[in-house]
Amino acid sequence: MEGFGVHTSMWTMTWDREGAEKAVAGAVEYGMDFIEIALLDAPSVDAKHTRDLLEKHGLRAVCSLGLPQSVWASVNPDGAVDHLKLALDKAREMGAEALSGVTYGGIGERTGQPPTEQELSNVAKTLEAAARYAADLGLGFGIEPVNRYENHLINTGWQARDMIERIGADNIFIHLDTYHMNIEEKGAANGILDAREHLRYIHLSESDRGTPGEGCCDWDEIFAALSAIEFKGGLAMESFINMPPEIAYGLSVWRPVAESHQEVMDKGLPFLRNKASQYRLI
Repeated sequence: MEGFGVHTSMWTMTWDREGAEKAVAGAVEYGMDFIEIALLDAPSVDAKHTRDLLEKHGLRAVCSLGLPQSVWASVNPDGAVDHLKLALDKAREMGAEALSGVTYGGIGERTGQPPTEQELSNVAKTLEAAARYAADLGLGFGIEPVNRYENHLINTGWQARDMIERIGADNIFIHLDTYHMNIEEKGAANGILDAREHLRYIHLSESDRGTPGEGCCDWDEIFAALSAIEFKGGLAMESFINMPPEIAYGLSVWRPVAESHQEVMDKGLPFLRNKASQYRLI
């Protein structure tokens, strides 16, 4: 995945026909190279409808998810593998290039303790099997470190790197997120440097998940580090404007992060594109 993209949460978190048409139209209006589709209910997605929409508009796609509690990889690796395989099948049918996100666990999964070796072993088992299945389908497979309040298993670039090197799959990649990095990394550049050999995708999300450039993320540090490692992957805007209650709970989004998607896109997108151009990433 290359170029500038946007998470479809900017317009919808329900990937039915109406939501798909709304999000694709919005992404096309703003000249995005790709969209990131939240694949929260894979069986219900009309894959042909999505593929036709993407092909009609010349838009590429990546899918993302977090595992539901019944199939958290740390305690139910076999169930997690089955869930991921179904999502990967759907992603391929839709014409997406990869499946990423919290593919190793749940959004809101916390035990109150550091991850145990058994939990990490179960996660490794899950990710190895899912990555192998993704490779057979010709898809990339990503893991996104998230902050300690959303998951206790993988929070940093170096933890994601260590998990990938433990597995040894060629098609598995790191998917960083500036919102989570702002909480967890000892400087955003260190997270990018730790992940660099496996980094192929990054969420560009402000410190409050609102409009990029209006929070406290150090965007010059972020883009300078991406430039230093000659990053060639996907740059995806992410801001949570349309949150169903169950997702808002897991993400702890209790108040509006911006007035509208227009505010985020009209202000944040030019800001990020200018930074990317300044640091010769586009």
